[in-house]
Amino acid sequence: MAKETGRRLVASNKKARHDYHIDETFEAGLVLTGTEVKALRAGRASLVDGFVAVDRDGEAWLENVHIPEYSEGTWTNHAPRRKRKLLLHRRQIAEIAHETQAKGVTVVPLSLYFVDGRAKVEIALARGKKEYDKRHALRERQENREAQAAMSLRRHD
Repeated sequence: MAKETGRRLVASNKKARHDYHIDETFEAGLVLTGTEVKALRAGRASLVDGFVAVDRDGEAWLENVHIPEYSEGTWTNHAPRRKRKLLLHRRQIAEIAHETQAKGVTVVPLSLYFVDGRAKVEIALARGKKEYDKRHALRERQENREAQAAMSLRRHD
């Protein structure tokens, strides 16, 4: 069987970019069971309610990420919302733990993907946006879209 190469996106958390200001991102490996990997290869996962927690032992855990049970799995199937260990360098975990002590900072997953056959998750240190920040970002995006449309119409004339 040929080895998988390149990057293949499984799931992305668009809501996180809307709800949070992203400060810094990290790429982490995941400790998964066989049926979880097969469910991810089928392209099924949801990062919407996910977050990262660092315990007292200095380990980072991905929680509340929904990877549905593998349809072909038997009694060995996994629990869909179980805690999954993240594989990060000790220095990165220490930085995440230190930053989350600050008020309003959380760690959210942004995307779940495969790199050369290995499951990875992109996590980010994030600060919650206020309601007016969200409205401002939507307005800005709409104005940019309208400006691009006007420019493309002008080029075709």
